[in-house]
Amino acid sequence: YEAIKQQHRPQVPEYFNFARDVLDKWTTMEKEGKKSKNPALWWVDGAGEEVKWSFEELGVLSRKAANVLSDACSLQQGDRVIVILPRIPEWWLLNVACMRTGSVLIPGTQQLTAKDILHRLQKSKAKCVITDDSVAPAVDLVGAECQSLKFKLLVSERHREGWINFKDLLKNAPSDHHCATTKCQDPMAIYFTSGTTGSPKMAEHSHSSYGIGLTVSGRYWLDLTSSDILWNTSDTGWAKSAWSSVFSAWIQGACVFVHKMPHFNPSIVFESLSRFPITVFCSPPTAYRMFVQHKDSRYTFKSLRRCVSAGEPINPDVIEEWKAQTGLDIHEAYGQTETVLICGNFKGLKIKPGSMGKPSPDYDVKIIDENSNILPPGKEGDIAIRVKPKRPPFLFTCYADDPEKTEATIRGDFYVTGDRGIMDEDGYFWFVGRADDVINSAGYRIGPFEVESALVEHPAVVESAVVSSPDPIRGEVVKAFVVLTSDYASHDQEKIMKELQDHVKKITAPYKYPRKMEFVQQLPKTVSGKIRRNELRQKEWRK
Repeated sequence: YEAIKQQHRPQVPEYFNFARDVLDKWTTMEKEGKKSKNPALWWVDGAGEEVKWSFEELGVLSRKAANVLSDACSLQQGDRVIVILPRIPEWWLLNVACMRTGSVLIPGTQQLTAKDILHRLQKSKAKCVITDDSVAPAVDLVGAECQSLKFKLLVSERHREGWINFKDLLKNAPSDHHCATTKCQDPMAIYFTSGTTGSPKMAEHSHSSYGIGLTVSGRYWLDLTSSDILWNTSDTGWAKSAWSSVFSAWIQGACVFVHKMPHFNPSIVFESLSRFPITVFCSPPTAYRMFVQHKDSRYTFKSLRRCVSAGEPINPDVIEEWKAQTGLDIHEAYGQTETVLICGNFKGLKIKPGSMGKPSPDYDVKIIDENSNILPPGKEGDIAIRVKPKRPPFLFTCYADDPEKTEATIRGDFYVTGDRGIMDEDGYFWFVGRADDVINSAGYRIGPFEVESALVEHPAVVESAVVSSPDPIRGEVVKAFVVLTSDYASHDQEKIMKELQDHVKKITAPYKYPRKMEFVQQLPKTVSGKIRRNELRQKEWRK
C-alpha cells in the first residue's frame, strides 16, 4: 500500500477522451497481439444468447453509434442525453458513442416512473432520450412537457410512432467517425444522486474524473489486468456501473462480463460464476448476505480469485462466512457518486473485516469536526477530502445548474461527504453512517451499522435496518426493522424481540440496543441494493 502511494502520480493532460485515448489504444494492442484474447465485452442473457465484442469491434460499432447520435439526433458536444436501458450490449455501445460525440450521458434506471422521468428531463434539459419498449410509454406520457427534448431514440426490433429506431440506423451508419476534441474538464456524464432531503441532485463528472480517476479502482482495488474477466452486478442506472463495468475494467484492458439478469438471483450468480471463467467479482453487501444464506455445494468457482464490495458496509460475519464457503476475502471499498474510490482494501493491504480500508492515493482523506478541525484516531466525525489549496482532479465538477448545493459541500479546506466515520490508530477508516442516519439517544450517538451488524449475527435475522424513532423521554431511540429467516417467521414475536435485544446488548455496548422493533417482509432499497433508511426514518417521524 505504501509503495502504491509513492508510485501513483496520475497525469492529467489538457485534452482527454476515454474512447480515443484508452479504448482505441487497446484496439491497437489487440491487433498487435499485445493483450490477451479475451473480448472487451462478454454479454449473456441466460437463455443461450451471447455477444462478444473485441475492442476493435467495440470501436467500429461505437463509431457507427456516434454517427447515429450526430446525424439522426443532431447531437453536438455538450448536449445532454438521457439513457435508460437494461443490461444489454447497446448500453455499453451508447456510453462509448456519447464519449465520441462529446455529448453528456445521463444514465437512468428502468425502475423510474413517468414522474421521475419528467423530473429528470426537465431538470437536465436533455435534448435526447434513449430507451427501450418497456420505458418508451412512460416517456410518451410526459414528453410534451419537456421543451428541450427534441429526439427520442428507441433500442428495439419494433417501431414506435414519434421515435427513431436505433437498430435500423446502426446497421447502415458509416463506421468512420472523428472523435470530439474534449478537454479533461469538459462534462462527460451527469448522475442523478438522491440526497437525504429534496429531489435528486445532478452530479457532473468530467472526461478525466472517471476516465483517469478510476485507474486506482481498476489497478489496485479490483486488481485487474488485461487477462481478467470482471463481473459487476450493478444496475446500469447507477454510477457503480460506470465505475466497474466501464472505466475501471477498460482502463486495464480487462473483459467486462455482463449477465442480463433482470432480477437479482443468487442461483443465477452461483451458476454463472461456476460456468464462466470470471476472475474478479463485484457485488453489493446485500448480495453477499443473500449468497451466504444460499449455500450451494454443487458449485465451485474455479477461476474466481478476487471478490469486492461497495455501496454500504458489509458485516464482518458475512465476510467470514463467504471466506469459509469460497476461500476468498471480500475487499471492501468506499466512494460516492460525486467521487471516485475514497478508501479501499487495496492489493496487498491486510483486511480488517468491517473496515473500508485506507485512503486512495488520489485523495487526502480526514475525519473532521463541524469547524473543519482534523480529529485524532478513534474520534467520530465527518469523512472529508482536502480540496484546498489544490482541488483533486478526480472529484465531481459540480452539481449541474446548482451552485448553492455545490458550495454547500465545502467546509473550510474540505469537501464533506455527508458520511460519518472513524479512523483507527492504523489509518483504517470505519463507516458509522450517513450524517442524517446517526441516532442521538439521551446524549449517546449511535451509528445504525453497528446495531445492524449485531442483529444479523443472530440466526433469526436475514437483514435489518436501524433508524431513529421519536421518544418523549430520550428524544429519539433506536428502532430496528427486521426481516426474519423462514425458520423463525412463525415464532412468538415478543419472545424473538427480547432475544434479539439481549443479543445486541452482548455483542455491542448495551445502550445501543433497539428499544423498538418491527418485523417486516422486506426492506425498502435503492436500485443499487442500498437500504433506504431515510424512507423508514421519515415514516417513523410522521407517526
